[in-house]
Amino acid sequence: MITCKTCIMDSISDTEFKIDKEGICNYCNDFIKKKNQYIFSNDEEESNLKKIFEKFTSEKSPEGYDCLTGLSGGVDSSYIIDLLSRMKLNPLVVHLDNGWNSEISSDNIKKLLNKTKFDFKTIVIDWNEFKSLQRSFLKAGVVDTEILTDHAIMASLYKVANEHKIKNIIGGSNYLTEHGMPKNWIWYKTDLSNIKDINQKFENIELNTFPTLSTIEIFYKKFISKFFSHLFFSPNFTLILDKINYKKNNAINLLKEKYEWIYYGDKHYESIFTEFYQAYILIKKFKIDKRKPHLSCLIRNGEITKEEGLAELNKPTYSNIKLKNRKEFVLNKLNLSEKEFNTIMLQKSNPHNKYKSDKFIFDLLKIYRKIFK
Repeated sequence: MITCKTCIMDSISDTEFKIDKEGICNYCNDFIKKKNQYIFSNDEEESNLKKIFEKFTSEKSPEGYDCLTGLSGGVDSSYIIDLLSRMKLNPLVVHLDNGWNSEISSDNIKKLLNKTKFDFKTIVIDWNEFKSLQRSFLKAGVVDTEILTDHAIMASLYKVANEHKIKNIIGGSNYLTEHGMPKNWIWYKTDLSNIKDINQKFENIELNTFPTLSTIEIFYKKFISKFFSHLFFSPNFTLILDKINYKKNNAINLLKEKYEWIYYGDKHYESIFTEFYQAYILIKKFKIDKRKPHLSCLIRNGEITKEEGLAELNKPTYSNIKLKNRKEFVLNKLNLSEKEFNTIMLQKSNPHNKYKSDKFIFDLLKIYRKIFK
């Protein structure tokens, strides 16, 4: 095993990991090259937010909304709600209910909305549909079951924005706390062909409520539509956390103080399934521990030391009792027997592109970005 001198990334299950002659990994070196794009002086941050405010307020929807944003009850989306409130913007807030909300995340959402009074809309996916999709992905042996939720969130945001003619969508992802994820640990979130083919090959349930957006639609909305905005309505997408000096721990402290918001333990653990998937399935089946890149981001961003990151990594993800209870809950909810689940865990893993995929379109998108960036 090769380890990085600066962060806690290593070569376990990472096909792209490498270190230079100083012992520094490719993720740290990439951060060094890019970090100045995401770190601002106070004046620069204020200027960035002023430009966003002026743009959004000049493009109000017919109902008076300045923008649209998602809310899961997690750190990033919750902090965005507070930021928009401080900016005196009027967003329409959207939540995707896929059946896995934790009690903590639901309470966090209520606390934020009770204080900000923002309008709120929930998109509910039929549980049998989503359950069958998750069962299909587990049986398929692919690494990124989470593309189902991520895809549905993206599709929901665009759908609601179109329904209400909201010109600006705010995304919750950000570079400073989310960079450096090994590419073989994830898959393209908008790969609808992959989702449909895996569903067809395993559970084959009819998708009536699962929000979808094809790769071609995403390509059009993000890249082509700006040339035809006078002809067709298509919302703009802004990553507002990339326009400020975003610090996860500062965000958590602010949310706790202002809203009595509760932290749920790790990145994306506001979802019960995501918690179990990252804390157990990925580690046991794929030898992937996402705490490594998550904590490494915080190390590079100056929020924790490497020693603190290693100490956190050495903690067990579950106590024996919690693992037993969580496993029992998840399997019951997915209608999987212990025997079926063990078979899934023991079967070999498969690459996503073993099934139908839009990978060739994503490859074209990379070329497009290089030409027109």
